Parts: sequence; C-alpha cells; structure tokens
Amino acid sequence: MRSILLALVVMVLPVSAQDLSAKAWLEEMSRALNQEQFKMSVIHLQADHIRPLVYLHGKVNGQEVAFLEHLNGPIKNAVRIDNRVTFIEHDQPAFTVNADRIQGLWPAVFASAPSAIEAGYQFVLGGRSRIAGRPGQLVRFIPNDPHRYPLQVWVDMETYLPLRYELLTDEKDLLEQIMVVELLVLEEPAPLLVEAAKQDWPPVINQLDRHDGQNWTFTWLPEGFKVVARDHHRLMGSQEPVEYVAITDGIANISVYVGRAGNVPMPDELMTRNGLGLVSEKVGNAEVVAVGRVPMATLSRIIRSLALDKSS
Repeated sequence: MRSILLALVVMVLPVSAQDLSAKAWLEEMSRALNQEQFKMSVIHLQADHIRPLVYLHGKVNGQEVAFLEHLNGPIKNAVRIDNRVTFIEHDQPAFTVNADRIQGLWPAVFASAPSAIEAGYQFVLGGRSRIAGRPGQLVRFIPNDPHRYPLQVWVDMETYLPLRYELLTDEKDLLEQIMVVELLVLEEPAPLLVEAAKQDWPPVINQLDRHDGQNWTFTWLPEGFKVVARDHHRLMGSQEPVEYVAITDGIANISVYVGRAGNVPMPDELMTRNGLGLVSEKVGNAEVVAVGRVPMATLSRIIRSLALDKSS
C-alpha cells in the first residue's frame, strides 16, 4: 500500500520535479522557506529532550514575518520581522537583535543557497518516505572531510518545505532530529503574524563595545567554516574577561571561549548526551574552550590554531 501511495504521488508531480537533482531539491526548499505561507507543528529531539514547537511563516505588507513558540515549560517565543528578531521569554524583558533567521529550528542554511556549503558537503538523493501524512524526498549531506558530521533532510514533494531533519555521527548515531507532525499551507498570513507585524517591538540592542577586547584569530579552520561573530564581556558573578568567537559552515556551529586560566581544571574532552562536544586546552596563560556538534578532533585542532592578531 505504501509503495502504491508514493507511486501515485510521483505520477501527479511535474516531470521537472521528478527529475530534480539533490541540489535542485535544496534550492526549491530554500525558496519555499522564504516565500511560502505555512504553519508547522514540530517535534525537536535531542537525546532525552523532546521539545514541541509551532512555527508560522508568511508575508505581511511585503515584509517576511515568522513566529516560533515553545509549547512546553516557561514562555519562550521569537518573532521575526524581516531582518529583526525579538525574543520573548518568561520573567525577562523582550529584546531585539539583527538576524535574518530564528535560531532553534531548521539549520539557517536551509533557507539559503545550497552552494554556500558545497565546500563542506556533497548532496545525494535518497529514497522517499511518508512523514506527517505527506510524501518526502530524502536528500543526504555527505561531508567532504572528517571535520563535520553527516546530516539528512526529507523535503515535502508537494510544497518543497522540510519535513524532517537528522544530524548523525559517523557511526550513524542520532544526535538531533527535527520532525514535522503537521503541516498546513496557508492562502493568507496567519492572524498572529498580521498582529505581530503591527506591534512596536523593542529597538535592536546596541552591539557590545569591544574596545578592550583582543582580536583572536585562527591559522586553520575546516574548509567552508568562517568566523561570524565576536563578543567580549565579563562573566556574570565574576570580573574575569572572556572572549567569544562564533564559527559556522552554515550547518555546524562552533563556539570558542578564551579566558584567563583558572584554578579549577576544565575537562579535556566531554561529549554531552545531546551530542554537543566540548574540548578545553591551555594556550599560554589562557584557558580555551571549544563547543560544537562536530568531532572532538576538529574542536582540538581549532583550539591549537588559535592565535592573537597583534596587528590590529
């Protein structure tokens, strides 16, 4: 019965859709995430953590508007109006940052051109499966090197929206899964998005002052990775300054923290239950910690390539 259903779906698809390459499926997914109006009910799974989410997306008066709601626990929502994201959390003042995506759902690159990550991955078509009552086309991301993990996404064969995403270890152990349990395609933007577009959200917070920060750089990063953010601040409850550098290839995100070496030793390596790796090393008088869902060897090599740019 399942094979008959999928065959019927393929029959009604345009010939161009049936003949799409893996990269073309991803390009259609990017277009759909940016242009379609829809509501997704989603389950986000990491180890023993299960988070039910609702995500809305649409266009209101020419503006792209999105809303992400965590359904369990204290209130934790995010609203995006074009390139501004406002976070609304329990017992905290709302704040707004410049961002073109809401973090915490699909990898940001899903809404971007797949060519942005071709340096790190090859795209390969897999089979077709039924997810949330809808047939999906599997596309695998095969790493070009051992410095990142493989992943896979099932793309809805009708709307081209993502239906399921999985991040795996090299041994095929599941690190993270996002799965749609209900997808509604909307003719008009959801009323909540219309109301969100009318609200006066807090202004974008000022960028942190880094005049006393140090310009840490890297002599090596895996192909396709780049520095996307820097931050210098003092830890809460402490006056110790900490430098923060964010690195990404569009899929894998790595955070590097540099601070003065303390009296309490950090673990050399640690893999959390949700697949987040942590590696720490001393570099001169500094304690360096790298965190990310990539192999431990990648984190260690990034730390060892850390260097202080004294020219700026």
